Amino acid sequence: MDYTLKPIAVVRSPFREKFATPRQPGLVPSARARVEFLPEFASPEAVRDLAGFSHLWLIFLFHQTYGQGWTPTVRPPRLGGNRRVGVFACRSPFRPNPIGLSAVKLLSIDDKEGKVALEVQGADLIDGTPILDIKPYLPYTDAIPAAIGGFAARVPEAVLQVQFSAAAEQQLTISQQQTPGLESLIRETLALDPRPAYQRDEDGREYGVLLDRYNVRWRVEGARVVVVGIDGAEEKNP
Repeated sequence: MDYTLKPIAVVRSPFREKFATPRQPGLVPSARARVEFLPEFASPEAVRDLAGFSHLWLIFLFHQTYGQGWTPTVRPPRLGGNRRVGVFACRSPFRPNPIGLSAVKLLSIDDKEGKVALEVQGADLIDGTPILDIKPYLPYTDAIPAAIGGFAARVPEAVLQVQFSAAAEQQLTISQQQTPGLESLIRETLALDPRPAYQRDEDGREYGVLLDRYNVRWRVEGARVVVVGIDGAEEKNP
C-alpha cells in the first residue's frame, strides 16, 4: 500500500548547500533557522501550547537526494568513509524513504499577520528543507541516559582552530552589521572540518561554502582553518 505525505512547512536556514551542513543537530549552536508553515497549515491554533516546550522534533524530507534511490549499505562520514554499515544503522539521506529527524531548541513562535513560523536553534537542515511533521521533545521519554550509541557514541568534537586573514577580518566586520552572529556561525561550522574524509590529508586547498548570504572561502593549514574571504553570495531559491 502506498501513502502520500504532504509538507506542512519549509525551513529557512543559513546552510545553503549540503557541503558543511552539520551532520547532526546541535553541533553548531549558533545556527538559527526559521520554520515557516505553508498557508494551509498556518493556523495559530495548530501551535497552541507549543511554547511550553523547550525543544522540538522536526521530521523532514531529504529533498536534495529525493528520487536518487538507496543501497543496503553506506559509508558513514563518521567512519571516514572507509567502512560500510547497514543503511538502518546510520542516518544517511539515501534511504528507502528519505525521511530524517532533527531535535532543535525552540526560541520563539511568530503568528502575526496570518502567518505562523517557529524560530529554532541548532538545526542541521539545508535551506528549503520540507518539514513533514513537528512533535514536542519529551525529556522523560526521549532522553535515555543509558542508551548506547554504537560507532557514533561520542559527540563529534571541534578538531580545527579557526582564524581569519586580515582581509577576511575586514569583510567580517562589515558583514556582521547585516548578519549578527556570523562569526560564531563560521567558527562553529568550520571547526568541525566539513571536508570529505578523502581530502583531509590535503593542506592548502581552498574551499568555498555558502553560509547565510555569504560565500565563505577558507583553507586548512595543519590544525587550523584560515578564512581568506567572505563575499556576498547571490540569492538561491530552493
